[in-house]
Amino acid sequence: MDNLELKKTANEVRKGIVTAVYNAKSGHPGGSLSAADIYTYLYFEELNIDPKNPRKADRDRFVLSKGHTAPGYYSTLANRGFFPVEDLKTLRHTGSYLQGHPNMNEIPGVDMSSGSLGQGISCAVGMALSAKLSGDDYRVYTLLGDGEIQEGQVWEAAMFAGHRKLDNLVVIVDNNGLQIDGNIEDVCSPYPIDKKFEAFNFHVINIDGHDFDQIRAAFNEARETKGMPTAIIAKTIKGKGVSFMENQAGWHGKAPNDEQYEIAMADLEKAGE
Repeated sequence: MDNLELKKTANEVRKGIVTAVYNAKSGHPGGSLSAADIYTYLYFEELNIDPKNPRKADRDRFVLSKGHTAPGYYSTLANRGFFPVEDLKTLRHTGSYLQGHPNMNEIPGVDMSSGSLGQGISCAVGMALSAKLSGDDYRVYTLLGDGEIQEGQVWEAAMFAGHRKLDNLVVIVDNNGLQIDGNIEDVCSPYPIDKKFEAFNFHVINIDGHDFDQIRAAFNEARETKGMPTAIIAKTIKGKGVSFMENQAGWHGKAPNDEQYEIAMADLEKAGE
């Protein structure tokens, strides 16, 4: 896909996020929207996957460590053809397979269930080690929140990944600067994020997480990096694409009302043009 196609696809992913959260009357739009361009690049360009055969043995693995941004994950999977886009409207409804956190037993394309923050990266590290031990050449990707990396388990996993030289692992940090309680710097600053990963023997790349040229270059560089895992620190805007949600911590975990939904969809319709 060229950049224009990727932008259009990411815009459709954003529409799905807003629609899902609106219909659920709950959920996490802010961090889903900030990661939409990363999700889009991963699923439409980077990952070796097949929606018709979600369990194929040699597929690349993706673990959503910041599991509450499931609306972004689900919208991407739906737009990629793993299940109907229409099903996004059932988010968090009783009996729906699309619950508030991803369930690998219920959802096609989901490689690992996620919930408690900090745990996803450990699962991804285990998958990457497994590939090395069994001589498989699939790659493993995991997406973390910048608030999530305040969890100690993240750094235990990073220490292990660096020590074991897991060059088939890519850790992406969605650095939108905000968490549920406000600015990450005020709550418990994780900065400098890049230097921390470097200290754990990661190859680190800093990018604008909304620039597809930079996203593409980073993932290509990660593929070429041997002997160490890669961390991509993506600077993003929380709520990206929806005027009144951008850079507002209040939209971490809140659904738009009828009027806000109309404004959000109008914003995205306009962007789509």
